[in-house]
Amino acid sequence: MTQPTRISFGFMFLLLVLVAAMGLATPLLTVLFSFFALNVFRWKGRSKNFAVAMLLVTVTGICVGFVLFGTKSVVAAPEIAGRLIPRLAEVAIKLGFELPFTDLHGLLVLVKGEVAERFGLVGLAGTTLLRQVAFVIIGMVVAISLFHNAAIVIDRDKHTLKNNLYSMSADEIANRFELFYRSFHTVMGAQIIISSINTVFTGIFLAAVGYPYWQLLIVVTFLCGLLPILGNILSNTLIVCVGLTVDLQHALGALAFLVVIHKLEYFLNSKIIGKRIQNPMWMTLLGLIIGERLMGVPGMILAPVILHYIKMETSRVAVEQRVERVVPVSETKAD
Repeated sequence: MTQPTRISFGFMFLLLVLVAAMGLATPLLTVLFSFFALNVFRWKGRSKNFAVAMLLVTVTGICVGFVLFGTKSVVAAPEIAGRLIPRLAEVAIKLGFELPFTDLHGLLVLVKGEVAERFGLVGLAGTTLLRQVAFVIIGMVVAISLFHNAAIVIDRDKHTLKNNLYSMSADEIANRFELFYRSFHTVMGAQIIISSINTVFTGIFLAAVGYPYWQLLIVVTFLCGLLPILGNILSNTLIVCVGLTVDLQHALGALAFLVVIHKLEYFLNSKIIGKRIQNPMWMTLLGLIIGERLMGVPGMILAPVILHYIKMETSRVAVEQRVERVVPVSETKAD
């Protein structure tokens, strides 16, 4: 392994450590997703300016969609909680224990107390939100800049020594980033396909049976589907809970459908994700836990990408094995 290669590996390791330590998972994800979208929009030789314009239009549409989603969530969430909490309190009493709240008001008082104790003033949440919005904007600008010109060394012709350490290290770092993006493209591309298929089937079922708040649940199903393994558990739990606000039949019917659809999803996972990623489930779950503890929800999204990247990098490094001479039995007897 050459010195520039070792420098590039150290650079990538240090970068990932800084991302985890300084809470920079959001801008990194924004860069990756934006670059992914730009390459999709440039499909079949379209111009880079067209791809950038399509990205800006898409982001604007997503922002409008999130505003509408948030508006519906603000209205629907209290209604769902107001119906669900009394039912859960009744079930808890029958099972022999008591919840710390029995209605929506009690839950809100409890949540406000926890938020005040753990996170201090509400202004801190507003500051965090503004910081994340700034990170997203910066990430998009970085992605557009890389899309137009990804070169690290822009004055290579002016160097008197062509094979200098800086230029060679920059080339190796570029190779590391290219492989990291390919890992992101592989993992998230497969995850988006699976989430889209799951969302379509779930949406058809919810709309057909007249499930309450089915439009909202479709959006939640897709967003949760971007999280491997745990995302489906979260969305399924929410769907069953919403069914309980109607009656037990709705909840059991949704549970039976979700069991069937996820049996199909196991097959799709083996065909789509399994062939692309080929990591055992325990390793993915461990990566999700560590990613969440280090970087929150963005860390859970990045965890399978980093695992796949480490696998791809290490599988390209040859390891010299020392072959020991096996002494024949005849020579042993002769001695």
